[in-house]
Amino acid sequence: MTPSEPRPQDRTSASARSLLLTVLGEFVMPRRGETWTGSLIEALSALGVEEKSARQALSRTAAEGLLQSERHGRKVRWKLTGAGDRLLREGAERIYTFMRGPHAWDGRWLVLTAGVPESQRQLRHRLRTKLTWLGLGSPAPGLWVVPDASKEAAVREVVRELDLDDRAYAWTGPSAGIGDTTKIITAAWDLDDVEKRYVAFIERFEGLPVRADREAFVSQVLLIQEWRRFPFLDPDLPAELLDHDWPGPRAAAVFHDLHNRWHRRAQAEWERMAESAATRH
Repeated sequence: MTPSEPRPQDRTSASARSLLLTVLGEFVMPRRGETWTGSLIEALSALGVEEKSARQALSRTAAEGLLQSERHGRKVRWKLTGAGDRLLREGAERIYTFMRGPHAWDGRWLVLTAGVPESQRQLRHRLRTKLTWLGLGSPAPGLWVVPDASKEAAVREVVRELDLDDRAYAWTGPSAGIGDTTKIITAAWDLDDVEKRYVAFIERFEGLPVRADREAFVSQVLLIQEWRRFPFLDPDLPAELLDHDWPGPRAAAVFHDLHNRWHRRAQAEWERMAESAATRH
């Protein structure tokens, strides 16, 4: 096994569906959102996903309304639906702009209270997922905070989408200076864990040699798989609220540098797989 090949546990740690979404966003979406089954099966096979699991992931993604199929003789061609295209474009925007550079802070916070009973677990999960994606943290049940008042419109959209207008209240403003801000941050986000993940990300990918198009394709997908988790984990706090040199910016530099470096060869490998699937009987 060469240093640039993913370890077996790396290949199996991510679900087939998650890997499929990464492949769709990175390689299919830029090409009119269409591709053959064969190209997706080969791509997922290169990532250690068995054909049965790959087909199940395709079926599940289609059932969720993100993909639709069209038969051409004995072959099937998949196309992103409008919902699938929006999901991937929103994800790409967040992933590729996250931690892109330092940002000024005006000292204002956004605070949200949203009461969702334990019995409504699905609604609670959707709320948590959407607010976490926006960078909010929850230091206490029903309470969400983020040191970024510009998130007001996005939070309002989440509240409206989940029909929580009569159970939510939010306000923005500077801290009143009562209590310890550090304790709020510690309760809202597990920054120690995030820091360890950043360090592990840097150690895993920085300096990773890639010598062939197939290796570039696999490494590119795994790079994105790892990086896409950080917008869920890291609120991208302003420097004023961090007590030491945060590894996020360095990890972001590694991500963008390697993504740019591997891009041409990874795309060339996808083109080869797509062409092979198109000519296959």
